[in-house]
Amino acid sequence: MDTTRQQKINRLIQKELSEIFRKQTQQMRGVLVSVSTVRVSPDLGIAKVYLSIFPSEKAEELLENIKINVKTLRFDLGQKVGKQLRVIPELSFYLDDSLDYLENIDKLLGKENNSKDE
Repeated sequence: MDTTRQQKINRLIQKELSEIFRKQTQQMRGVLVSVSTVRVSPDLGIAKVYLSIFPSEKAEELLENIKINVKTLRFDLGQKVGKQLRVIPELSFYLDDSLDYLENIDKLLGKENNSKDE
């Protein structure tokens, strides 16, 4: 269970990282990177960032590029939230595949409904 402070920092980091990714992906047509969830550790030293990347075929490649450039992203985040946070947490990025999971469930349910109609 996150404390109120953790929840506020989660939302702050999510908002600012979303803005950073939006600006960076503007040049890349047809690519969308959104920050679905941020979870900060109780000591506020580590932030796990879950990303949803569209199209999902490019997800692994983009996630690797993001992990390579994690220091730059942390610096950019520090420029934006430096006044609110004393220490900028270490960022670790993960792929949020929950949308793919939901899409797969929809496909399976669609197949089931089509077979019943026949």
